[in-house]
Amino acid sequence: MEIDRGSTSHDQITRKHGEDKEEEERGKLNPIVVLLVGAPGSGKSTFCDHVMKNCPRPWARICQDTISNGKSGTKIQCLASAGTALKDGKSVFIDRCNLEREQRAEFLKLGGPKVEKHAVVLDLPAKLCISRSVKRSGHEGNLQGGKAAAVVNRMLQKKELPKLSEGFTRITFCQDEKDVQETINMYIALGPSGSVPSGCFGQKNADAKIQLGIMKFLKKVDSPGDAISEANVSQKSVHDEASKEKDLGIESTQNISFRSGQAFEEVKDCERVEMTSFAGGNASDNIPTLAFPSISTADFQFNLEKASDIIVEKVEEFVSKIGKGRLVLVDLSHGSKILSLVRTKAAKKNVDSSKFFTVVGDITQLHSCKGLNCNVIANAANWRLRPGGGGVNAAIFSAAGPELECATKERAGSLKPGKAVVVPLPPTSPLFTREGITHVIHVLGPNMNPHRPNCLNNDYAQGCEVLRESYSSLFEGFASIVRCHGGSSKGSSETSLESKISPTNGDQKVKRESIYESDVNKKFKGLQKDLKPSVRNYLNKKEDPDKEDGGCMTKAWNSWAQALYNIAMHPDKHKNVVMEILDDVVVLKDLYPKAQRHLLVLARGEGLDQLADVCREHLSLLKTMHAVGLKWAEKFLDENKSLVFRLGYHSAPSMRQLHLHVISQDFDSKHLKNKKHWNSFNTPFFRDSVDVIQEINEHGKATSKNEDNFLSMELRCHRCQSAHPNIPRLRSHISSCQAPFPAALLQNSRLVFMPSEEGTGK
Repeated sequence: MEIDRGSTSHDQITRKHGEDKEEEERGKLNPIVVLLVGAPGSGKSTFCDHVMKNCPRPWARICQDTISNGKSGTKIQCLASAGTALKDGKSVFIDRCNLEREQRAEFLKLGGPKVEKHAVVLDLPAKLCISRSVKRSGHEGNLQGGKAAAVVNRMLQKKELPKLSEGFTRITFCQDEKDVQETINMYIALGPSGSVPSGCFGQKNADAKIQLGIMKFLKKVDSPGDAISEANVSQKSVHDEASKEKDLGIESTQNISFRSGQAFEEVKDCERVEMTSFAGGNASDNIPTLAFPSISTADFQFNLEKASDIIVEKVEEFVSKIGKGRLVLVDLSHGSKILSLVRTKAAKKNVDSSKFFTVVGDITQLHSCKGLNCNVIANAANWRLRPGGGGVNAAIFSAAGPELECATKERAGSLKPGKAVVVPLPPTSPLFTREGITHVIHVLGPNMNPHRPNCLNNDYAQGCEVLRESYSSLFEGFASIVRCHGGSSKGSSETSLESKISPTNGDQKVKRESIYESDVNKKFKGLQKDLKPSVRNYLNKKEDPDKEDGGCMTKAWNSWAQALYNIAMHPDKHKNVVMEILDDVVVLKDLYPKAQRHLLVLARGEGLDQLADVCREHLSLLKTMHAVGLKWAEKFLDENKSLVFRLGYHSAPSMRQLHLHVISQDFDSKHLKNKKHWNSFNTPFFRDSVDVIQEINEHGKATSKNEDNFLSMELRCHRCQSAHPNIPRLRSHISSCQAPFPAALLQNSRLVFMPSEEGTGK
């Protein structure tokens, strides 16, 4: 027995010695973080696989496409997983595109200064990346086919090559497959404790122009064996490529010029941006876009040459007036002569291709069939503004359902040549739910067909004048929609207030714009001075040509802004986000809360889009909303007595449907990112519920305020009112600020806290 015990003790000592040695060896490892930089299709995942299979060093691949249990995840998840791998002694591949400096910044902080940071830039030709992306199948992130090609194009146009000054110790540029293989071999040879020289290697010209994505090399793939040649392309092959592109509905305008052995240069092409916008869910989703047919070249038998001249003339005039908006000319036929003429003439006039391009397809199915998001479409209408006939008019009325006909009747009963009428599309319309179209603009052009009303009998002097007026009315109507919505900011990708939920799937979380609707009536009054009387009247809910401000206007909500309305009207379909359903209200969490506790109490009544719609008859509803909000605040206080709540409304909400915010005053949230986020809750832009109820009771309505000024105010602490230069500094301050709340907030029960804390001002 003693011998056995001794043997066991020896085994334990041996095992312990082995573990110590293993621990010692692990301590000698020199983990590194390698950021793969390259567009989809550049070979990042293949690069990782080759190194990890053959290198003795332990590696971890961090891929955002699979980070969430094999599904796509977030950047934050990638950072967390990479940090864990480094703690385990593993080196890390960051398998993301990492094409922009901002996207790389957080990863360069991993592991601190002791961990080397490398960049491997797979700077391969755009056409090769596009070819690979189009033809691959079963991709981890489902990025393949035409959609992938569009993403490649978009990403390459934003590419920022990494620099050592960002914090890299080594950057390796790979211009071709040979460079890639040499770099793979270098990392395979890198032992557990090995290292590689620091510096920048392989860049041919540090000042080289960033390579642009070239959608002209997108081919229709007939078989996996088809490939796009990387050799010099003759004019004939370019023509062949253009023919194949037409099969996909992509129209070319010019030949493509390039230099042998170098990346293809920028193409001046009115269609390039068309495909850029095809990647579902990208930033282009937020760009206001008008899709319109040729108004008078089919049933109206208008001369194509003259019509194309006027289209280009008016597009050229209006592209500078539509802000970030875009104009898209649409035709069903691949052999469309009007598209061909317009493309050629637009190219000669150097019309901005990011503002105007053409598409072959059905104008009622651009999103579902083409991936092109257009929130406004134009209808080549008849003078009665009725369904029927053929062509575009019949197709749009049919696709939109009876909702469009009813909405049109509310706006106008007939239309004269040269005029247009803007019709907000009801959210129950199939075009709204399926295609995301929020407005239809009916426009009537000149007629040269003797079998149709108002024939001009080949009087092209008058016909051209009417056609010019038609396009002016159409584009002015679209411009008014763009201006009234204020466009989308370049700041946070989230709206500061509520969650954006896809109109086709109310439960789906998607990116949100940081849009704040300003005082629409005020802005629209100034805008009307620039519009023709007919268009001005059409844009008003109550037509009153004699009234300077046009009377009451129906606010035009973006398609994404209908999410809360959909939840309020059909809460049973959204049980996964709804916390409570009552007869008059629905309660749900804000998907992007700006504090530890942030709820929305939605009114369930029709016609209550925002605070401006509330009058004395809704007083009982407001009191119910307040009571429900108060109940939830008190529930949270039972869980955490240190919390303080405020209940209120935004003066001009970004989303449709009256809703009350119940928000704790800690403002401890990663979603609080910019000045508008803060000021929307800490300036007079935020209307306390008790004040609104009192105001409605006394005056019958809530007074309007200058919202734009409030949202742009300097950042001030909501307790001590000290000023701060930016959100990080402000957040750091409020996390420790113990000053009492301002006296005004402590009055009239504007703040809700535990009774025992009432005297402290907390």
